[in-house]
Amino acid sequence: MVAALALPRLLEAIPDRRAMFLGAALLAGGTLTAAAVPDYEWLLPLWFMIGLGYSTAQIPAGRLLRRSSKSEDRPALFATQFALSHACWLIASPLAGWAGTSIGLPATAVLLSALAAAAIVIASRVWPAGDPEIIEHGHDDLPADHPHLKGARRNRHAHAFVIDDLHRAWPMGG
Repeated sequence: MVAALALPRLLEAIPDRRAMFLGAALLAGGTLTAAAVPDYEWLLPLWFMIGLGYSTAQIPAGRLLRRSSKSEDRPALFATQFALSHACWLIASPLAGWAGTSIGLPATAVLLSALAAAAIVIASRVWPAGDPEIIEHGHDDLPADHPHLKGARRNRHAHAFVIDDLHRAWPMGG
């Protein structure tokens, strides 16, 4: 709830990407810290920290999905995101349970923290730091008189970019 209440103001000051990476780093760091927690009293603030990190990393996802889609595509996109996130839970939860009983809780915390850190590294490579909403791009596959290219020069134009029937892939290098 703290993240849900604080994020609207925070996202006015920093980009979604930075907030999500900060949340993921807090989650990974909190999970790593769990390996060294001496007793139950320390778990309560640690669980708060891990929950804050998770929420901060997840809550802006809806903004990204809305920004990256047309309104008619959003139900399918949100359903897909829901299914994929739950598939990750379906893998991670049994892994955590198996590892906890097989290698112990401290080693499991280190393992899960390493997985979270790997996810952060992958996301930082897949999601560019400079992620403008409006992207100049070309349409070599469309005829010059296509309605989508109205006002374009040499089949290039710029607008809020979303994946759709006319834009099947994210432009690479313009």
